[in-house]
Amino acid sequence: MPQHKRDPYQKSAIVAKATEVLDAYGIADLTMRRLARELDVTVGALYWHFTSKQELLGAVADELLRPAVEELAGLTGDWPDVIGAVARRLRDALLSRTDGAELVSAGFAAGQSTAVRVIVDRLGAAAAEAGLTGDQPALAARTVVYYVLGFTVDEQSRLQWDAAGAALPGDSPVLDDDAGTRFAFGLMLLIDGIAARCGTSACSRLTLPRD
Repeated sequence: MPQHKRDPYQKSAIVAKATEVLDAYGIADLTMRRLARELDVTVGALYWHFTSKQELLGAVADELLRPAVEELAGLTGDWPDVIGAVARRLRDALLSRTDGAELVSAGFAAGQSTAVRVIVDRLGAAAAEAGLTGDQPALAARTVVYYVLGFTVDEQSRLQWDAAGAALPGDSPVLDDDAGTRFAFGLMLLIDGIAARCGTSACSRLTLPRD
């Protein structure tokens, strides 16, 4: 019987090209057909490496989040500091690519991103250190991730509107503030909530940097 040749492209090369397509055209144009055309291969060749588009998006999300994940091992400090540092690193990673937050949200929702699971686990460990028990550390961790993803999706959408020259409503002065300030404030509210749930005032003295 004839042997099927393995596609010469490695997963890493496909993920790298997919990241380029994401950066250049956005997540809406990151399709298997578009990627196959960019790589000059058949769509079937891509499915040799990735069983679905969701799996591919998860791999691209993992690559996008790699710098943030690599920094987790070196994080030290009390639990509020750790949660703040992880959240800021996650936001920075999302902002590093076009539609980064939307991409990672898709990978997270589909359960295809190993990197997001690592981040959730680190946040959960910090929440457990705060005093949450049972399934609450995991729920708190996901709440922080949901906040970062949602905030950054909105932030990137506004950046795209700005690039297109669209004007924001004149009655929204808060939107003229530095995004880092708004992000830090929301993050402090989450940390305060965890502390209140645990009956501790540890975070009331916390001042998060803006970026």
